[in-house]
Amino acid sequence: MQQHRISCGALVVRDNAILLVRHHRAGEHDFWAAPGGGVEGNEELARTAERETLEETGLHVMATRLAYIDELWSAEQRVLKFWFLAEPMSGEIDVSRNPASGESIVAARWFPLDALPIGPVFPEPLRTRFPRDLAAGFPGAIKLPLRQMQFS
Repeated sequence: MQQHRISCGALVVRDNAILLVRHHRAGEHDFWAAPGGGVEGNEELARTAERETLEETGLHVMATRLAYIDELWSAEQRVLKFWFLAEPMSGEIDVSRNPASGESIVAARWFPLDALPIGPVFPEPLRTRFPRDLAAGFPGAIKLPLRQMQFS
């Protein structure tokens, strides 16, 4: 039976650079992604993006606007992910305090929007339309096409 999951992430931009975390497990996966994770209990979506950013990076952020709605699927799981624009508020990058040790987050850092890391980067629009959408101010949430999950 396919499981369903609601997840939220934060697109944190500072000085034309975006905050990404590196998920690395030797022989299994190695990718960079904006911070994010699953909704807990009765948590509001924007608060999930803020909490997950704090847990994964050590930074306090404030979610300001819904940017993308992402639909992903695999044989085991269907995920609906809400990506929020967020502003950094305080803190220093520290990936050592993440309570979800199974996530294999090994680093977090700021990348200029025009110099993202080599290899897979999520969400996918970061390499294509994100700078244009950001410049346009995201007048409304953008629904991304359904796609298969890939973490290689």
